Amino acid sequence: MTTAGDVVRIADGSIEVEVLPAVGARLHRLRAFGRDLLRTPDDPQRHVDDAWFWGSYPMAPWCNRAAAGAMDVAGRSIDLPVTFPDGTAIHGQVSRRAWEDHGDGTFQIAGGADGWPWTYTVEQRIAIASDQLELDLRLTNRADTPMPAGIGFHPWFRKPVRVAIAAARIHPSNVATEPDPIPVTGPFDLRRLAPMADDLDAAWADVADPPVVLEWPGIRATMRVVAPTRFIVAASPGGIDAVAVEPQTHAPDGIRRLLNGEPGGLALIAPGASLALGVRLAFEGTPGGTRET
Repeated sequence: MTTAGDVVRIADGSIEVEVLPAVGARLHRLRAFGRDLLRTPDDPQRHVDDAWFWGSYPMAPWCNRAAAGAMDVAGRSIDLPVTFPDGTAIHGQVSRRAWEDHGDGTFQIAGGADGWPWTYTVEQRIAIASDQLELDLRLTNRADTPMPAGIGFHPWFRKPVRVAIAAARIHPSNVATEPDPIPVTGPFDLRRLAPMADDLDAAWADVADPPVVLEWPGIRATMRVVAPTRFIVAASPGGIDAVAVEPQTHAPDGIRRLLNGEPGGLALIAPGASLALGVRLAFEGTPGGTRET
């Protein structure tokens, strides 16, 4: 039986995180100024039993949905198993597997197989500096041919939270997307802080800097993202007390986009080369709110 294993705590000043190396090196908890900001289960074992809807986890070598089954990609044959009830292969291969804890907030995993013919490694570095959480993800191609690659983080931020996404164009559905994004309208226009409407599941493209601001009573977080390409995927399921706001290096249907030459596809990285993503969450207190202690 798979278990959640040990909890690794990383803290400095008013920011602390708890990491589960045995379950995707995911953040079980993120606390700022004494307030829990992630959807954190009472029992860490829930991350094993219901992996997709808790905490914050890294995604590699692709994010979000990919078509399950056999196909040829970049001169190799892939055959991805179904991992989600809608019949797709979702969120890559590393978010539910055990990572090695190298100390000092660094975690690593070797990947490949399970229908993915390239070998690779992923390293995640977690650091806290003053009132800022730093998350760095790096995927390295260990195979002898170019490998398609996409990486991202999938945090579930607790409600009530207001969200601003600095983007004027969007893929309004992560389930079935057109090649090009369209202008934001209605509930998809999140250029001003507001609660997300229920049941959005979309990808914002061409994001400005900073791409995301999150605000809870008494706390604001500004998210900055460093990557070759940047997309913000966000979802607000009506039945969950949290919203997902996910920085990623590619748009939805990343494998299809690569195959068809559409914008926002997975990157092709050479043997020995890496794809990196850095996320910085800077926290500050805001007037008129209360903090938990």
